[in-house]
Amino acid sequence: MQKPKKIPMRKCAGCGVQLPKRELIRVVRTPEGEVKADPTGKTGGRGAYICGDLKCFERIRKTDRLSRVLEAPVGSEVYDALAAIIRPEEQDGQ
Repeated sequence: MQKPKKIPMRKCAGCGVQLPKRELIRVVRTPEGEVKADPTGKTGGRGAYICGDLKCFERIRKTDRLSRVLEAPVGSEVYDALAAIIRPEEQDGQ
């Protein structure tokens, strides 16, 4: 009998909820120091994960939590890219 495949779990940087890695949005600081959203989850570098909850995202943005977790400054363009991932329906109306 074959063992079931282990599902990697990650913790949200904002609320701390633990979810399967594929259900979270990854933000990465590359070895070059660039911070960007990583929808594929395969970019090399230090990663942080956030859940898709709008309230959690707003709290992360307000407190600039990603800068502390990634140990690098996170610009507003990164937060805007994450907002487009979390709230795609609001981007269509612009």
